[in-house]
Amino acid sequence: MNRKILAALAIAAAPALAFAQAAKEGSRSEPIAKVNGVAVPKARMEVLLQQQVRQGAPDNDQVRAQIRDNLINREVVSQEATKMGLGKSPEVQTQLDLVRQQVLIDAYLNDYVKKHPVRDADVEKEYERVKGQQGGTEYKARHILVDSEDQAKDIIAQLKKGAKFEDLAAKYSKDSGTKDKGGDLDWNVPGVFDRQFGEALTKLDKGKFTEAPVQTRFGYHVIQVDDTRANKFPPLADVKPRIQQQLVQQKIEEAVRGLRAKAKVE
Repeated sequence: MNRKILAALAIAAAPALAFAQAAKEGSRSEPIAKVNGVAVPKARMEVLLQQQVRQGAPDNDQVRAQIRDNLINREVVSQEATKMGLGKSPEVQTQLDLVRQQVLIDAYLNDYVKKHPVRDADVEKEYERVKGQQGGTEYKARHILVDSEDQAKDIIAQLKKGAKFEDLAAKYSKDSGTKDKGGDLDWNVPGVFDRQFGEALTKLDKGKFTEAPVQTRFGYHVIQVDDTRANKFPPLADVKPRIQQQLVQQKIEEAVRGLRAKAKVE
């Protein structure tokens, strides 16, 4: 499943609750205006107002007046387009179909998330998982990446004879992003690297390099640790909203995958 599509679905789900609630509240209210005898429902204003409030706008008379004016303009132009028969064009019909489909998608995803909420315990569990994965130490490391184990062994031999790591990285490393910086990987926690690389990193003392090549999916590495420091992991309160959003996204992806698996696609 295309992750960009899933992300779009997830983003689209956000206004669905506002839309449903606004429609419920506004359906029994007086229209905000009439344009050529056609009522402009108050529910439309509530939907647009809630969208603006989520973006930081205040809920006051000035904002409501601006939205009302905008809705009147929309109705005027919409009526004129209908008179001209533009609504009958295949392109417009296709766009209307897509909008209708998106509204249904929003409603389904919003309903799914309400029925499968992300609980505080889920957020705390994910927080502890990531915290444990990152570990309590950051490493400032360098590496030299080559294609063969023999070449990596030769580089280690040169290091033992006093060669500078930076010079060998510039000469031999096939990692174009770091070779011109002496193989410098900057500060990282072991979890961001392949498992074999991360495990080798944690076994090195400051100033030491690996005495045997480390193989990963990229090739063979010679690794050196320049420095270490405590990893300052942010408190749960600072990252809770982001973790919640990520977990909601995961639930939506699972829902879409489940529906796709059951669907007959020809």
